[in-house]
Amino acid sequence: MKRVDDYRLRLGSHELVPIVVGGMGVDISTSALALEAARLGGIGHISDAMVHTVTDRRYHTHYVKDRLRQYKFNVGNPDKSAARFDLGLLAEATRLHVGKTMEAKRGPGLVFVNCMEKLTMNSPRETLRVRLRAAMDAGIDGITLAAGLHLGSFALIQDHPRFRDVKLGIIVSSLRALQIFLKRSARSARMPDYIVVEGPLAGGHLGFGADWAQYDLHAILAEIRAWLAAERLDIPLVPAGGIFTGGDAVDFLEKGAAAVQVATRFTVTHECGLPDDVKQAYFQATEEQIEVNDISPTGYPMRMLRRCPAVGSGVRPNCEAFGYLLDGAGHCQYAEAWERERARLPEGQKVRIWDKTCLCTHMRNFDCWTCGHYTWRLKETSLRDMGGGYRLLSAEHVFRDYQYSAGGKIELPAPGA
Repeated sequence: MKRVDDYRLRLGSHELVPIVVGGMGVDISTSALALEAARLGGIGHISDAMVHTVTDRRYHTHYVKDRLRQYKFNVGNPDKSAARFDLGLLAEATRLHVGKTMEAKRGPGLVFVNCMEKLTMNSPRETLRVRLRAAMDAGIDGITLAAGLHLGSFALIQDHPRFRDVKLGIIVSSLRALQIFLKRSARSARMPDYIVVEGPLAGGHLGFGADWAQYDLHAILAEIRAWLAAERLDIPLVPAGGIFTGGDAVDFLEKGAAAVQVATRFTVTHECGLPDDVKQAYFQATEEQIEVNDISPTGYPMRMLRRCPAVGSGVRPNCEAFGYLLDGAGHCQYAEAWERERARLPEGQKVRIWDKTCLCTHMRNFDCWTCGHYTWRLKETSLRDMGGGYRLLSAEHVFRDYQYSAGGKIELPAPGA
């Protein structure tokens, strides 16, 4: 019976274990988690989501506090267009986060950064340009373009000296999305080095509508693979979403995938940035508690645990401190929903919003528990301790289990370890 270790992912001159750990924000896929994947010969992702918050937390900077001080005058104003990002400080924070991670890298693997187009930051094009270029400046091995079509992203960096050197990939959920991206990116005479094909069982934001359950990752992957072959394009495909065991991974690798991207099982590792109590909530989740809803201000459906603190919260929009989802005109769907409810309620009554959530505040506080479809199966991967909680795992344990297990077998931690 074959194992993941029987295969290798080839990206340029690199030969890698075909395991990619996805880039979960905000600081859920920490540098420590990405570095472990790289040390073990695979690919690990960090995320540049809310990078100012991440650097403040990890490196004792004070970007968020300074930004709030600068725009404190605007806190009570429904118009958030004044709350702009300082592009120089954005570049500085990105270089710090990426640079510190790359300085610590050991082993034969690679570290990539996940870059979401939907982080529009009150200036979509300019802030995206700065984030991409600063990550390249800081030595990142690769960039995965996520949460959007990224039709202009290659053009933003094609004059960068590392444009041909850095591995560039795109996340898509359909052949049509890939075709649109490839048509536009061809203008830069640069094809992506890899394509992550994300299916309907993935965690967080999904590239599907309310009919997500009608789609199947195997079918989407097969359609894309057939089209690439017909076009004589040799681009590695990396399926993602619902790949829970080494056997699941081998099934995709045998059908022509170059690697697999996984994330859910790494959310309950020591290296993951989630607080331990949230990791225990993931372990204890039931299948019925996992839902796909429309409360994200990005407009994308989002899979999450429905009993998390972000659902039904009425926290005041904190766009002056954060503001990552403000569009180019300074609008955010949550901020507008909050103003709507505040105007409707009597003075002093607590605002509660059910149709949207303040993604910036709640992701920053680890209160928005986004998750993959099979989060309810995490309890199968560990043992309970004397207090009733589940034992946290090491990233190495989970990585090695994917790499060496056969069939649907899951290697549990040693009792008493």
